[in-house]
Amino acid sequence: MARILIVEPVAPAGIEALGHGHETDVRLNLPPGELLQVLAEGGGYDALVVRSQTTVDADVLRAGSPRLAVIGVASIGVDKIDLDAATRAGVMVVNAPTGNTIAAAEHTMSLMLALVRRVPAADASIRRGEWRRGELIGAELRGRTLGIIGLGKIGKQVCRRALAFDMKVLTHDPYITEGQASEVGARLVGLPELLQRADIISVHTPLTEQTRGIIGRAQLAAMKRGVYLVNVARGGILDESALAEALASGQAAGAALDVFTAEPISPKNPLLASPNTILTPHLGAATHEAQARVGQEIAEQVIMALAGVTPPYAVNAPVIGPDAAPRLRPYVELARRLAILARQLTNGPISNVALTYAGDIASWEISPVRTAALAGLLEAVTDQRVNAVNADLIARERGLTVRETRMQESEPWASLLTLELASGDADARLRLAGSTAHGRPHLVSLDGFEINAELSGTVLITRHFDRPGVVGVVGTVLAEAGVNISSLELSRLSAAGEATMFVRVDDPVPGSAIQSLEAQDAIIQTRVIELPPE
Repeated sequence: MARILIVEPVAPAGIEALGHGHETDVRLNLPPGELLQVLAEGGGYDALVVRSQTTVDADVLRAGSPRLAVIGVASIGVDKIDLDAATRAGVMVVNAPTGNTIAAAEHTMSLMLALVRRVPAADASIRRGEWRRGELIGAELRGRTLGIIGLGKIGKQVCRRALAFDMKVLTHDPYITEGQASEVGARLVGLPELLQRADIISVHTPLTEQTRGIIGRAQLAAMKRGVYLVNVARGGILDESALAEALASGQAAGAALDVFTAEPISPKNPLLASPNTILTPHLGAATHEAQARVGQEIAEQVIMALAGVTPPYAVNAPVIGPDAAPRLRPYVELARRLAILARQLTNGPISNVALTYAGDIASWEISPVRTAALAGLLEAVTDQRVNAVNADLIARERGLTVRETRMQESEPWASLLTLELASGDADARLRLAGSTAHGRPHLVSLDGFEINAELSGTVLITRHFDRPGVVGVVGTVLAEAGVNISSLELSRLSAAGEATMFVRVDDPVPGSAIQSLEAQDAIIQTRVIELPPE
């Protein structure tokens, strides 16, 4: 049973889902210092669930170490999470990027409509006892050009709704193609063209080093005079001081913001005194429906991560898409088990790792397979947690050279994964290959010996001369030691040459049995390998 700490409000459905099979502790509104104490007390927590206000930095990760394995962010944005520190610590970060998509898109449209129709000003006026119809003339959306910066999930939903209002839509997004934009009715353009042509500009990008301050003084000056701006994405994307100046000068006709650089908004924020503004307190996901979806979604992600499965919305780990997951996951486990076997068969340092993907697997997204293999190699030789999150990073830091090759030919297997280990410029010191049978990892080759054995449990591996009686000797020695054989695979390079046995056993093999085997003239070497159980 895992322990899960929830420090920001999550819908009851999400808390209930997390509580099925796990211990959940809800401690809301913890000051930063108290959060550090809570994470470290009582043996620690396996998962921490936040939303958009809690900062998870290196100090928080250290406080949760070594037990903390998952950070669940019950929203889209992860800008409050130190992803580099989390990755280095092997802590998986997962978010809930789809649950609030509709809520955020609808809030964007509501702000847009309220802005151009001057709804807040009209409401305030009538509450003062006024009836200023002639002074509160607004504008229509129909026929206007909307510029969407960032055509992700929310941006696409905003686009669809804008088209329903008979708007024209331009979009700027360096990560999509013209075809992807046209599929939702938008035209992909460069940022300068969007700024010059749009009547209304709506931002829908994450906050990154590339997007921070992407709308500043120069960009505002390049816009049409009388432009409207909407931001329901993240604070910091718009330069708030520059926007306040543009509103004061009339360069911008109005702005509607749901997010701010500092939240809660600072009393000194210049937008509080700016004309023609609508400011809401980060309400993009604040609907009952969205909160229920987000709660359920983040619960699913956290539960999968705790079960050792990389969820579809892992932020800092290779992700297996929903369509590819059923076919790829057996090979992820195969890579891990091949690496664990290789690690125990190898003497001395390893500096080169080569992975070859042959057959069907060669056309798949194989980064999860690579990280699983690296984690299997490294997890026992470092005091760090090594997993899909940080395996690439630790491999680089330890000076490992990793080479990947794709091949079409894999007969007689549909897919074949080969792992080679070497030191320096030497030829491969160890070469093994595997595939899957009925979804289970199988070893099919070991240093040139063809074999077909399941990769699980305790295994005795012998290297011996192909002579009569060797198999019987091994069986007798194990029987005398009280060790039961569950399966035995035998392979030889040539008659009377070298051979190998891969003997899966049900019991630990005592040292006395190993000594008895190695005393036999025909036996060159023995190894006892411990692989994960089935």
